[in-house]
Amino acid sequence: MAIQPIRLFGDPVLRTPAAPVETFDKELRKLVRDLTETMMDAPGAGLAAPQIGVSLRVFTYWVDDEPGHLVNPDLDLSDELMDGEEGCLSLPDLSFDTPRARQVVAKGMNMHGEPVVIEGTALLARAIQHETDHLDGILFIDRLDAETRKEAMRQIRQAEWFGESAPDVRLSPHAISSRWL
Repeated sequence: MAIQPIRLFGDPVLRTPAAPVETFDKELRKLVRDLTETMMDAPGAGLAAPQIGVSLRVFTYWVDDEPGHLVNPDLDLSDELMDGEEGCLSLPDLSFDTPRARQVVAKGMNMHGEPVVIEGTALLARAIQHETDHLDGILFIDRLDAETRKEAMRQIRQAEWFGESAPDVRLSPHAISSRWL
């Protein structure tokens, strides 16, 4: 296992939709371990593969001292919304009230290719939605109203980390569909 550098706002991998995982092998299990270790070291409530430069549909979460992961998630969201403070490891030291569905049912697979269903509310629902957004190239600031998003961009431009060079891209050993290239 290895702690990986977390990509920061401005890195193109964060705005690129990730490719579905097609191969459930030793490399995928290593990716899940790296994501988990990096997330817990940060610490964060979740971390998506694009945040460490791997454009695959995988994320980890750590809510109520329970770590977990999901591969190729598909979400069913409740109509009821909740506002709550949200931040992101790729946008350090920023947080804003962000609207999210109150409940989520997430279907996908674990790192062994076995089907998984995760039902969550509150922080777990927020984390699953946030990390799935990363897999779609969406950042939580995209979900803010126009005025708050403008303030978020102002704070980003003033942040010490803004404009830092991106780490070298780590190529995935997994086959990636050419439609994502």
